[in-house]
Amino acid sequence: MTASTAGPVTRASVPVKLLAIVLAGAAVSIALGVYGHVHDPTGEKPYTLFFSETINLKVWFATAALFLAAAQVLLALRLYDKIHVPRTAPTWLGDAHRLAGIVTFGLTLPVAYQCLWALGFQSTDGRVLLHSLLGCFFFGAFTVRTHGLPNWLLPVVGGTVFTTLVLIWTTSAVWFWREFGFPSF
Repeated sequence: MTASTAGPVTRASVPVKLLAIVLAGAAVSIALGVYGHVHDPTGEKPYTLFFSETINLKVWFATAALFLAAAQVLLALRLYDKIHVPRTAPTWLGDAHRLAGIVTFGLTLPVAYQCLWALGFQSTDGRVLLHSLLGCFFFGAFTVRTHGLPNWLLPVVGGTVFTTLVLIWTTSAVWFWREFGFPSF
């Protein structure tokens, strides 16, 4: 539905829509967590592509996703006119912002698949539990759609997703680098 056919957002409909998107995101997060918990982890390393180990793929993909997400934040800041580089925003800036988001999300999928399928939802220590919770929350947050809702919601959701990705990356890739060194290809 386009903005022109959606009609005005009424005060009464905003809380209902906000509640619906929060519940949808929570349902996805909980479903992933429950699946990861009840599923017997396979311990498999299903793919490596051109990497020597699956863990190296995961660290590099997560790092690439983080850098693309940071670029997406910068593009959003320019789109919202919060930064002024370049001085005149090119017409393709919005498309670049969306493409960066799509590629970022795409890079997280093989990482999440391997985490859920091979490792499951784990609570062996605080870092692993936090990482599992954040991973479930991250994909739940992707169910949020802000069409027909107040304009302030989009940057809040985007900032929340970015912050969650930073925390996921910190509890995985950064931890890996500290424990095992910089991963090779």
